[in-house]
Amino acid sequence: MKNKRHGKIRLWAGRTSTIFSIMLVLFVFGLLLFVEYHSYKATHEMQERIAYQVDLNPETTEEEALSLREELLEMEYVKAVDYISADEAARLFSTELDEDILTLLDSVNPLYPTLMVTLKATSKPSQIASQRQNFEKEVKEYACVDGVTYHESMLNDLNEIFYKLSWFLVIFVVLLLCVSIALIGTTIRIAIYSNRNTIRTMSMVGAKMGFITRPFLWRSIIYGFLGATLGMLLMWVAIYVFNKQFHLALFHPRYFMGYIILVTVVYIVGIAISFLSTYISVHHHIRRKED
Repeated sequence: MKNKRHGKIRLWAGRTSTIFSIMLVLFVFGLLLFVEYHSYKATHEMQERIAYQVDLNPETTEEEALSLREELLEMEYVKAVDYISADEAARLFSTELDEDILTLLDSVNPLYPTLMVTLKATSKPSQIASQRQNFEKEVKEYACVDGVTYHESMLNDLNEIFYKLSWFLVIFVVLLLCVSIALIGTTIRIAIYSNRNTIRTMSMVGAKMGFITRPFLWRSIIYGFLGATLGMLLMWVAIYVFNKQFHLALFHPRYFMGYIILVTVVYIVGIAISFLSTYISVHHHIRRKED
């Protein structure tokens, strides 16, 4: 009776340790994906906040400027275009100086009409520079355009940061995934090893490989699902505390679709690793008994 009780305790301890190991690995994996997702979103938002100032000729009429605005909006990589007339530019300049610029210059407005253009963010760091160059080249072909002004150093720094951050996170995710596979696989192999006598008995009575592996595989799916569920709960609790502590907007509705994809990836990874590790371990034990 005591041996049976100890056997059940060891069985549940093995199952709990397996689920706990999967939970911890997927918790860290999910956090890393969360950081990568928000780094990606932040970089894109920074790209779309950089404005390109298209300076127009003083002789450009409002109709011509608005016509050019519509043509720029038709470009596939242009997100938004705002028209600022010479009078509006003078008013904004006067607001910043806290003094009427037209009064200072005897009602002569030295400012030109401009178009403030923001480009759509690109998902590839290498495309940032080429997109900027193509836009500048196309806009300067218009006769009414004097030039294009933008913060070139800021764009170059953004391109470099985006490139380095993307590669760093991709490499880190791949390394963590390899560690996750090794750790979860080792834990499951230990759990399968504790059932070696059951596998041996079933193999000796002539049970087919599919019949032997089926219950272990179903159990592995449950382990992966439970581990992913607990890991995600732990991750969202940590993110909630972090969000509340630093007053961030991590739970804004615009992020929900990305979060759904993130959670789905974690569940797929957890179940896939658990399933494949179990499959390999059980087949390994069966082949050893056959040899």
